[in-house]
Amino acid sequence: MRIVLLLCALAMPLVAVFAQRGAFGPTNGVVSEQFPTLLAAQGYAFSVWGLIFALDLVFGVWQGRPRQHDDEVLARIRAPAAAGFAASAAWMPIFSQRLFWLALLVIWVALACLVHCAIQLSRAEDTRPGRSAWAWIPLSLHAGWLSLAAFLNTAQVIVAHRLLPVDAMLPWSAALFACAACLLLVANHRMRGNAAYAAVAIWGLAAVHARQSTAALAGAGTAAWIAAALAVLLAGQTAWLRLRHRRARERRGRMR
Repeated sequence: MRIVLLLCALAMPLVAVFAQRGAFGPTNGVVSEQFPTLLAAQGYAFSVWGLIFALDLVFGVWQGRPRQHDDEVLARIRAPAAAGFAASAAWMPIFSQRLFWLALLVIWVALACLVHCAIQLSRAEDTRPGRSAWAWIPLSLHAGWLSLAAFLNTAQVIVAHRLLPVDAMLPWSAALFACAACLLLVANHRMRGNAAYAAVAIWGLAAVHARQSTAALAGAGTAAWIAAALAVLLAGQTAWLRLRHRRARERRGRMR
């Protein structure tokens, strides 16, 4: 499984390079622009994929080192992490081919796998801080970004297939924002305030605010402020959870 995980980590940047060159059809950015939504982010936000893929590859190499072979936490997350990486790589050509329903399934599978990994690693960080940072940071960033990307993809499927009104998107877009808020806040709570997970999600929400602030779609201004409010809420929750967890550790330390 160590080799499989490394190969899946390597596949993501390689597939991304081919996807950006149009090897699978129109680029993901071109396809996305054809289906504007109130959850869309400014294009610069997606540059974070370069950082995520690079760190995932570092993790893939690190977890294969002999010293990590017997790590129980890594043993538990290797299979879901590999599945999450494979799904992330597969999503790019699938979306380029406009197989929207399949792309939606694939991105939610990737999200479920990587959020699971991030939760497991966050718990491991609680018991032995710094022990698994080479895994915790990359997978937390990946999970945090997918926690927004999955809802953006969902909105695009709704628009592409006209499942809900496309001339009055605010009601159902607000519902998607509410679902995203639930996922982000619940996952972040289970991770005791995961700064990496929250930071990349806040980056994405800020980019949604920037895009919707100047968009011409009906309800875009409201969507922009919903994104901003969610970013502030997530930042506040993260600070509170980390402070509470630090105080709890200090109390446990004094009791020993």
